[in-house]
Amino acid sequence: MDFKDKTVLITGASSGIGKETAIQFAKNGSNVILVARRKEKLEQIANDLKKYNISTFVCECDISDKSQVEKMSKIVLEKYSSIDILVNNAGFAIYGFVSDLTTGEIESQMATNYFGMIYCIKNFLPSMLKKKSGHIVNVASVAANFGLPGIASYCASKFAMLGFSEGLKHELKGTGVGITVVSPIMVRTNFFDHPSFKKMPKYSPTSLSDITVAKAILRAANSPRLEIIVPSVIRVAVWLKHTFPYLINPILGIAFKKQLNSKTKN
Repeated sequence: MDFKDKTVLITGASSGIGKETAIQFAKNGSNVILVARRKEKLEQIANDLKKYNISTFVCECDISDKSQVEKMSKIVLEKYSSIDILVNNAGFAIYGFVSDLTTGEIESQMATNYFGMIYCIKNFLPSMLKKKSGHIVNVASVAANFGLPGIASYCASKFAMLGFSEGLKHELKGTGVGITVVSPIMVRTNFFDHPSFKKMPKYSPTSLSDITVAKAILRAANSPRLEIIVPSVIRVAVWLKHTFPYLINPILGIAFKKQLNSKTKN
């Protein structure tokens, strides 16, 4: 797909991966719709994107709120009639054992990471199907393939995203509309600014830049694949986990739980 003059909507566009994805699409000549809760941040980014001679549109919206998404999508579709690419990027995690997290903290992650994606797809997919073209990119995580202690609820939301995307991909066959999941390892963004990560190491030596993930999102928007794992070498670990779960799962569980225990005691 040539991205020039395409209309791209990005959720969670006020910082990190979302912001960098907006820049990368703008560099390729796409018109960008920026969606997030922080309007001032979005307006600043929109102003920065003017140098690329593309159209930008700012929408303040909490995607975990179904009514806000319905209102946002109505405004967008009245202005553009349809979008070409939907990037469901908004998401967050709260670190801690399930026994220590409140039900509300678990629900809030599912509301944004999973249902926020659902609300956006439900509101924008009909117009894509009508014109028989478009692509949905769901930004998940390698955690969509590994259930890890300390982020069980986050993993659940990304497992759900990947499963939903796989089922929807089968339904979309022959419609002209595609869907691809981008699953990166740890990324150096403000994702870890949540207070629950205070005692945890911010990044590992193998963590990715937001630019690397943004470029993978652009590849995904023009890909027939279900999932793009970043970096691709991690596909080996995913294959091992699914092929030899009785070996890999205990190793992962012990390693991550040991790390969590050591940090929470400090």
